[in-house]
Amino acid sequence: MLARRTLLIAAAGLPAWARAHHGWSSFDQDRPLWLEGKVVSVRWQNPHAELRLELAPGLKLPADLATRAVPPQSAPVDGKALLARAQLPTRRDRVWEVELAPLTRMEAWKVAPIQAGASVGVLGFSFKDEKGEPVLRAEYLFVGGQAYGLRSSPA
Repeated sequence: MLARRTLLIAAAGLPAWARAHHGWSSFDQDRPLWLEGKVVSVRWQNPHAELRLELAPGLKLPADLATRAVPPQSAPVDGKALLARAQLPTRRDRVWEVELAPLTRMEAWKVAPIQAGASVGVLGFSFKDEKGEPVLRAEYLFVGGQAYGLRSSPA
């Protein structure tokens, strides 16, 4: 009992990024969400790179989103279908935690470390019913005119 209480107290003192590590099963993969904005902060380390994204005021789905090119991945991901089904989050948080891929996968995609202040777009998945913290698990990252698939390695 004492060990459990100590663990809970220790976990409560951790920053949100340390408490928010989840597997894919926690995310609603039937509802792809689009986020776009300015990077507030970055953690470029394992278990996966993360960034805090301040959403653009008046966030809207880009008119060309469904027709954007997405790179093939080694996992069977239908990127075009995900882009066509993309929607905006229903929650109104201005800042979201975005979980990217492990660094080895980011390197395989040749994603340069993202810096605070960069503008990015992300297609991914939030928790079922958008419950809990505003966290998005990235499926595709759009930065500097380039698209990266983050579910798996490049095909």
